[in-house]
Amino acid sequence: MGRRRWCLLWVVITLGLGGCVAPPPSQAIPAPPSPPRLTLLVGRASWYGGAHHGRLTASGERFDINALTAAHRTLPFGTRLRVVNLNNNRAVEVRVNDRGPVVPGRMLDLSYKAARALDAITPGVVPVRVTVLPR
Repeated sequence: MGRRRWCLLWVVITLGLGGCVAPPPSQAIPAPPSPPRLTLLVGRASWYGGAHHGRLTASGERFDINALTAAHRTLPFGTRLRVVNLNNNRAVEVRVNDRGPVVPGRMLDLSYKAARALDAITPGVVPVRVTVLPR
Protein backbone atom coordinates (compact mmCIF):
# COMPACT_ATOMS: atom_id res chain seq x y z
CA MET A 1 0.00 0.00 0.00
CA GLY A 2 1.20 3.39 -0.84
CA ARG A 3 1.55 6.32 1.39
CA ARG A 4 -1.48 7.98 -0.16
CA ARG A 5 -3.72 4.97 0.63
CA TRP A 6 -2.51 4.89 4.26
CA CYS A 7 -3.33 8.56 4.66
CA LEU A 8 -6.76 8.06 3.09
CA LEU A 9 -7.41 5.01 5.31
CA TRP A 10 -6.32 6.97 8.38
CA VAL A 11 -8.66 9.88 7.51
CA VAL A 12 -11.63 7.52 6.93
CA ILE A 13 -11.04 5.66 10.22
CA THR A 14 -10.55 8.88 12.18
CA LEU A 15 -13.71 10.45 10.78
CA GLY A 16 -15.63 7.20 11.23
CA LEU A 17 -14.64 6.90 14.89
CA GLY A 18 -15.42 10.54 15.48
CA GLY A 19 -19.02 9.85 14.45
CA CYS A 20 -19.30 7.18 17.18
CA VAL A 21 -18.76 9.62 20.02
CA ALA A 22 -21.85 10.34 22.15
CA PRO A 23 -23.11 13.90 21.95
CA PRO A 24 -22.58 16.05 25.04
CA PRO A 25 -25.40 15.79 27.55
CA SER A 26 -28.07 18.38 26.96
CA GLN A 27 -29.01 20.75 29.70
CA ALA A 28 -32.68 19.90 30.13
CA ILE A 29 -34.62 22.81 31.53
CA PRO A 30 -37.31 21.55 33.88
CA ALA A 31 -40.82 22.73 33.16
CA PRO A 32 -42.12 25.28 35.63
CA PRO A 33 -44.42 23.71 38.21
CA SER A 34 -48.05 24.04 37.28
CA PRO A 35 -50.17 25.96 39.73
CA PRO A 36 -52.37 23.78 41.93
CA ARG A 37 -55.81 23.18 40.52
CA LEU A 38 -58.46 24.64 42.75
CA THR A 39 -62.02 23.44 42.46
CA LEU A 40 -64.74 25.93 43.26
CA LEU A 41 -68.22 24.82 44.31
CA VAL A 42 -71.20 26.97 45.20
CA GLY A 43 -74.24 25.62 47.00
CA ARG A 44 -76.01 25.31 50.32
CA ALA A 45 -74.49 23.99 53.53
CA SER A 46 -76.11 22.80 56.72
CA TRP A 47 -74.64 21.54 59.97
CA TYR A 48 -75.02 18.54 62.22
CA GLY A 49 -74.02 18.10 65.81
CA GLY A 50 -75.12 16.76 69.17
CA ALA A 51 -77.10 13.66 68.17
CA HIS A 52 -74.19 12.44 66.04
CA HIS A 53 -71.36 13.24 68.47
CA GLY A 54 -69.21 10.16 69.11
CA ARG A 55 -70.77 8.07 66.35
CA LEU A 56 -68.62 6.56 63.62
CA THR A 57 -68.43 8.55 60.41
CA ALA A 58 -68.25 6.98 56.96
CA SER A 59 -64.46 7.33 57.12
CA GLY A 60 -64.34 5.23 60.28
CA GLU A 61 -63.37 7.98 62.69
CA ARG A 62 -65.61 9.20 65.50
CA PHE A 63 -67.62 12.33 64.80
CA ASP A 64 -66.57 15.23 67.01
CA ILE A 65 -68.80 18.30 67.06
CA ASN A 66 -65.77 20.33 68.16
CA ALA A 67 -63.59 19.42 65.17
CA LEU A 68 -63.44 21.39 61.93
CA THR A 69 -64.88 18.68 59.69
CA ALA A 70 -67.50 18.28 56.98
CA ALA A 71 -69.50 15.69 55.12
CA HIS A 72 -69.61 15.64 51.31
CA ARG A 73 -71.16 13.07 48.98
CA THR A 74 -68.18 12.46 46.67
CA LEU A 75 -65.00 14.28 47.69
CA PRO A 76 -62.30 11.91 49.03
CA PHE A 77 -61.89 11.61 52.78
CA GLY A 78 -59.12 13.90 53.98
CA THR A 79 -59.83 16.56 51.35
CA ARG A 80 -59.31 20.03 52.82
CA LEU A 81 -61.88 22.68 51.99
CA ARG A 82 -62.13 26.42 52.48
CA VAL A 83 -65.79 27.25 53.08
CA VAL A 84 -67.07 30.83 52.86
CA ASN A 85 -70.53 31.82 54.09
CA LEU A 86 -71.83 34.03 51.26
CA ASN A 87 -74.18 35.88 53.63
CA ASN A 88 -71.39 37.34 55.78
CA ASN A 89 -68.06 36.36 54.12
CA ARG A 90 -66.87 34.42 57.17
CA ALA A 91 -64.55 31.56 56.23
CA VAL A 92 -63.30 28.34 57.78
CA GLU A 93 -61.07 25.45 56.68
CA VAL A 94 -62.48 21.96 57.19
CA ARG A 95 -61.53 18.37 56.38
CA VAL A 96 -63.94 15.92 54.74
CA ASN A 97 -64.42 12.89 57.00
CA ASP A 98 -68.01 11.82 56.36
CA ARG A 99 -70.62 11.32 53.64
CA GLY A 100 -73.66 13.51 53.29
CA PRO A 101 -75.72 15.57 53.40
CA VAL A 102 -78.73 13.34 52.92
CA VAL A 103 -81.17 16.23 52.42
CA PRO A 104 -81.63 17.10 48.71
CA GLY A 105 -80.44 20.56 47.67
CA ARG A 106 -77.58 20.68 50.15
CA MET A 107 -73.98 20.23 49.14
CA LEU A 108 -72.15 20.14 52.47
CA ASP A 109 -72.81 19.22 56.09
CA LEU A 110 -70.56 21.02 58.57
CA SER A 111 -69.64 20.08 62.11
CA TYR A 112 -71.05 22.29 64.87
CA LYS A 113 -67.69 24.04 65.35
CA ALA A 114 -67.33 24.80 61.62
CA ALA A 115 -70.91 26.08 61.43
CA ARG A 116 -70.30 28.27 64.49
CA ALA A 117 -67.20 29.76 62.82
CA LEU A 118 -69.37 30.66 59.81
CA ASP A 119 -72.18 32.03 62.01
CA ALA A 120 -74.49 29.41 60.47
CA ILE A 121 -75.98 27.90 63.65
CA THR A 122 -79.14 30.02 63.84
CA PRO A 123 -80.06 29.99 60.14
CA GLY A 124 -79.21 26.28 59.90
CA VAL A 125 -78.66 26.38 56.14
CA VAL A 126 -76.49 29.00 54.41
CA PRO A 127 -75.22 29.65 50.89
CA VAL A 128 -71.51 28.82 50.64
CA ARG A 129 -68.57 28.92 48.28
CA VAL A 130 -66.29 25.93 48.72
CA THR A 131 -62.71 25.82 47.47
CA VAL A 132 -60.90 22.48 47.39
CA LEU A 133 -57.43 23.19 48.78
CA PRO A 134 -54.24 21.52 47.53
CA ARG A 135 -52.88 18.76 49.71
